[in-house]
Amino acid sequence: MQFVKREWIWHVSGFFWLFVYSLTRIFVPYYTGNVIAALVPGQGYAALIEAVKLMSALAIGSAIAAGFRGGSFEYGGARVARIIRNDLFTSLVHQEVAFYDVHKTGEIISRLAADTQTMADTVPLNLNVFLRNTVMCIGSMLFMMSLSWKLSLITFIVVPIIFVVTKIFGSYYDELSEETQDAIASSNDTAEEVISTMRTVRSFACEDFETQRYFDKLTYTLQITWKKAIAYLIFIWASEIFQTVIVVAVLWYGGHLVLTNRLKGDLLVSFLLYQVQLADNLRQIGEVLAALLQSVGASRKVFQYIERKPHIDMNGKYKPQEFEGKIEFKNVRFNYPSRPDLPILHDVSFTVEPGETVALVGPSGSGKSSCIGLIEHFYEPLSGKILIDNIPIEEYEHHYIHRKIALVGQEPVLFHNSISENISYGLDYCPEADIIDSAQKANAHNFIVQTRDHYKTNVGERGGNMSGGQKQRIAIARALVRSPAILLLDEATSALDTESEALVQEALSKNMKHKTVLLIAHRLSTVETADKIIVIDKGRVAEMGNHQELMSKEDGIYRQLVQRQMIGQSLESPAKKGTKTSRGDDSNISNYLLRDNSMAIGSRGMANSLLATSFSNSSVYSK
Repeated sequence: MQFVKREWIWHVSGFFWLFVYSLTRIFVPYYTGNVIAALVPGQGYAALIEAVKLMSALAIGSAIAAGFRGGSFEYGGARVARIIRNDLFTSLVHQEVAFYDVHKTGEIISRLAADTQTMADTVPLNLNVFLRNTVMCIGSMLFMMSLSWKLSLITFIVVPIIFVVTKIFGSYYDELSEETQDAIASSNDTAEEVISTMRTVRSFACEDFETQRYFDKLTYTLQITWKKAIAYLIFIWASEIFQTVIVVAVLWYGGHLVLTNRLKGDLLVSFLLYQVQLADNLRQIGEVLAALLQSVGASRKVFQYIERKPHIDMNGKYKPQEFEGKIEFKNVRFNYPSRPDLPILHDVSFTVEPGETVALVGPSGSGKSSCIGLIEHFYEPLSGKILIDNIPIEEYEHHYIHRKIALVGQEPVLFHNSISENISYGLDYCPEADIIDSAQKANAHNFIVQTRDHYKTNVGERGGNMSGGQKQRIAIARALVRSPAILLLDEATSALDTESEALVQEALSKNMKHKTVLLIAHRLSTVETADKIIVIDKGRVAEMGNHQELMSKEDGIYRQLVQRQMIGQSLESPAKKGTKTSRGDDSNISNYLLRDNSMAIGSRGMANSLLATSFSNSSVYSK
């Protein structure tokens, strides 16, 4: 009802016309009896005409009231649906990222679309019908009492039984309704997952498998619906049997009263019409009760989402005039809320000075991307602090800090909008000149102007109209247009082909100057030129230093990574030429690795993947 209050004027209008409609309909059976009484020979036309006029006036008034009632409730319901969906969506977008690690996308979409509509229909459809029939029930019973209290007692004696049956039915139906909404959400989640990953499904020829999986979810929903149908069937049977027994009893006893001259025939007719109307009202109340209970089942999860408070506070107020871009981790411990038993980071401490480029390296799953997520305030550490310019990150104003920090990830996410709108995403105002300038810096301008609508070209759903390299360069332009003080690069080129990788790498390299850069890169040439390299292994900082310092450590992890990569490259190259590789070659490689800044491992064409290399004896941790 809290949503109805916010659109009260339309619902007050609806309830007013509902009352007028119900009141006019209540008198119809009474005057119908008068019409029948006027048909008695000798009464003349005067009484008949008067009764017909009154019935016609009531019918016209009822029709007018019904129209206003329906229109008011329909429009008011649409406005309530907008409020519910907006409140739910507002709550969802402010939840912490961990919320989406736990809850499936399809389930959330089902709550946002289907469940909110079920809730919104409560007033214009369900509550409308329920109240209308309730008012008419009360009015009918009052008229029935005025016509014959004896017949009324026969009718009303079964009402308590009906209420008890309705209570039992309602409780059971409510539980089934909530189960049904959960089952529908689960099937929607499966459908969303398959449709959004259709290329993968097709590449593994899993169409039939996914069809069967979706059908199984629908079958489970159908099984619950079958239980609902059986419960509803029994309820209707019980209601109809009770009503039939009452009608037969009233006909028998009412006929007896008429035959013994203790009740007029026209009053019996009016009473029977009221009884039929009462039975119809009770039937509609029973039917709409099921829909109301379904609304209750749907609303529980919706209200749970709306009222849920984010576990990460985004109410910071700090907005300094000067922002340098220093990053500091102090004794940070972290694990993902969705996997609380799997530790990710253990007492991690490091500092990235303003304007410094720092590379995070280590085996896959060692916790590198988790550091990026913590800097973006996607998550909060279990203990320790993440400081930006010596201030805890949670104290910064949410919009301010995210305009100072820009992230370019491995798989860029583009929205179903134009290239221009994707580049300027999140900015209140962005001049076209700035958009073009950032695209030029990102090596994206040339391919953009070759598209049909240039910067107005729609990228398609999730950027489907763009190649991987094009999407990545648009994402880089989106980061650069903000002029960020801190640039986070999370394996920004690892999924690209050689040509696209070179263009993206060039764009990154020329825009890293005068910015604090924290990167996770798969190209050794990028890593070795970093001011500092931090090696993370099993969630701990294992080594720290520049390329030369780390290569000088005889048994260092970084050195082992480079050696294994170099040996793999050297073994691969002779094999392509049909030559053999001797032990002496391995020795030469090791000596070669000990050279200083001039060593060839910095060559752009040499390295395929530094960070993808894993330790044979390393434990695998999730990012």
